[in-house]
Amino acid sequence: MNELAKQLNETIERENPHVYGMLSGLGKQIYFPKVGILSQSAEAKAKADKYNATIGIALENGQPMHLKVIQDTLSAYSPKDIYEYAPPAGKPELRTAWRKKMLEENPSLEGKSFGNPVATNALTHGLSIVADLFADHGDAVIIPDKNWENYELTFGIRRGAEIVHYPLYNADNRFNSQGLRDAILAQKDKGKAIVILNFPNNPTGYTPGPEEGREIVAAIQAGAEAGIRVVAVTDDAYFGLFFEDSVHESLFGSLCGLDPRILPVKVDGATKEEYVWGFRVGFITYGSTSEAVLSALEQKTLGIIRATISSGPHPSQTFVLHALKSPDFQAQKEEKFAIMKGRANKVKSVLDSGKFDDAWEYYPFNSGYFMCLKLKSVHAEQLRSHLLDKYGIGTIALGETDLRVAFSCIEEEKIEDLFHLIYQGVKDLEEAAV
Repeated sequence: MNELAKQLNETIERENPHVYGMLSGLGKQIYFPKVGILSQSAEAKAKADKYNATIGIALENGQPMHLKVIQDTLSAYSPKDIYEYAPPAGKPELRTAWRKKMLEENPSLEGKSFGNPVATNALTHGLSIVADLFADHGDAVIIPDKNWENYELTFGIRRGAEIVHYPLYNADNRFNSQGLRDAILAQKDKGKAIVILNFPNNPTGYTPGPEEGREIVAAIQAGAEAGIRVVAVTDDAYFGLFFEDSVHESLFGSLCGLDPRILPVKVDGATKEEYVWGFRVGFITYGSTSEAVLSALEQKTLGIIRATISSGPHPSQTFVLHALKSPDFQAQKEEKFAIMKGRANKVKSVLDSGKFDDAWEYYPFNSGYFMCLKLKSVHAEQLRSHLLDKYGIGTIALGETDLRVAFSCIEEEKIEDLFHLIYQGVKDLEEAAV
């Protein structure tokens, strides 16, 4: 094992042996090279004031070399903020700005100890870093039965972890905190669990209320008190899109400092929050009362980044930073939030009209981009295919009964027509089956 990896492991084990016990085999072996091309280039950038012949970019007239046909479309930005490699951890100013944003939007983080966000190539990359650092073959990854299918690929297929499901909703159509607690406590023999909390939920658009949030935190704490080391991951892809009286913060803040056996990890980003899906700018942030643990985990994270993508895209990080610094940023976000909330409310009013009750019921939703219908009489995949072929309508079939509808991409005035056509599709299939 590399000496740097040994040093990081010794630091983590000394400061918090529970966090050390969470690391995967890869997580123990990974490190960020301190004596290598990147570190030597960084030193040269600071000191080489005559000639800097270290890093693989081309310069011309003191600026990064570039093509005019590209720069003409990006003329508002300096070439140094677009063409050079971004640091593996992301632009320092962007990381600082995102941390400030996190504190402003999550008051529960005040006074808590957590690291500086590390930039990722959006959220899937952040989750894959979590998988690489903490998931080994057979480790339990606990997610609800209604979930984003990429978890299976990221944790199950890539890392060989065991995916453990619990029902998202209980009998009262609230978050099933007892199911979560039971799933965590069932891992006592393994002594370790990775819990993914995705709110607003994809695919249902559900975010727990304040009491449910406290129950979730209590369930994770119960696992820790039972001797289980819990990697608690908040997948906050749709953070901020809270339309009703749910929790309006990430549970990351409530989990920070809760127990030495709990490692909170926040994965978020500008992708959905700032409506820049193609920019691929995300962040991963760790919570720990030990600055040494935070530093060591950051170094291991940089090792994973260096070994996979080297660093994230510089232009998109520059664009996001520019937006965060703009005096118009908040007002423009509130304008788009109002549009999204209007669409969600319109969906509810249409579905609550009673016109479609014989065809489906819908799962509770109050946030995010999506909602799910629970079909009563037809198979979801049959309906999905029929809607696409006959009506030109795209939806997502999940299992036998669930149909996901992304109201985020439907104009408010067209939502009623959308559901009338989905209903007509159900009737078509019912008649064909007679």
